[in-house]
Amino acid sequence: MERIFALDLQLVHDVLWTALAIFILFFGLSYLLFNPVRKYLEKRKKKISDELSEAEESLRKANEMKAEYDVKMASVKKESAAILDEAEKKAEKNRNEILNEAKADAAEIRRKAVADAEQEKIHARDDMKQEMVTLASMIAGKVVHQKMDTSVQDELVTEALSELKESTWQDQ
Repeated sequence: MERIFALDLQLVHDVLWTALAIFILFFGLSYLLFNPVRKYLEKRKKKISDELSEAEESLRKANEMKAEYDVKMASVKKESAAILDEAEKKAEKNRNEILNEAKADAAEIRRKAVADAEQEKIHARDDMKQEMVTLASMIAGKVVHQKMDTSVQDELVTEALSELKESTWQDQ
């Protein structure tokens, strides 16, 4: 008898039992091996998605913190610029005050120097007057001593007085 592909009843019977054994083994192994592996993979998948969501949350928080930091840095820069401007204004004000004080002091020193010079000038005039009076007294003493006549004495006194008037009273 000729058979197609050498099929006989024993072969069909063996194929059915082998298929049934493979099917039972498949479900048994899937229950024993595939389900735990599937559960492990599901846990791993959940863990990875949780870690990704945590990473996204951390990234979001980091971006928020960076934005806050940038705002604070801008505020600090503005504040430091304002402080520097204020310090420059104070320094300029202090400089102007010091210059004004120095100018006032210089004017006061100049005024005192002029007043002192004027005092010295007056003092010198007074000394000169005193010397002239002394000189006139000496001349008068000599004139009286030599017993001059009245006309000579009048002439000498007039001459001394005219010299006194010219040198001292005109300078004032």
